Amino acid sequence: MRTVRLHEIAHGRAGDKGNRLNVSVIAYDAQWWPSILEQMSQERVLAVYAHRGATSVERYVLPKLMALNFVIEDVLEGGVNASLNLDAHGKSNSFLLLSQRIEVPSDQ
Repeated sequence: MRTVRLHEIAHGRAGDKGNRLNVSVIAYDAQWWPSILEQMSQERVLAVYAHRGATSVERYVLPKLMALNFVIEDVLEGGVNASLNLDAHGKSNSFLLLSQRIEVPSDQ
C-alpha cells in the first residue's frame, strides 16, 4: 500500500444551504473507487470538520458515478449570509476534505 492525498485520485464539489454543507468526492478513475469508498467514512469526515463545529455527517454512496456525497450539519457558522468569515464555504471546504490522505494499492 501507499499513501496519497485524496485530491490526487478524486475531485470534489461543494455547496451550502443555511448551516449545512454538502461535499461530494468523485473518483477520477474506477481503480480508485474501492479505496475511497472504504476509507472515507461518515466518522472520518466528521473528524475533519470537527474544528468547525460539525455535529453530524450523512454519507450517500453513488456507485454509478463513483462518488460519495457528504451532508455535514452545523459547520458553516450559521450559513453564508450569517458568517463573518470570508470564503469559508464552497471550494475551500471541499479542498479541506480533498487534502486527506488515503491508502491505495502500490501497484496502481
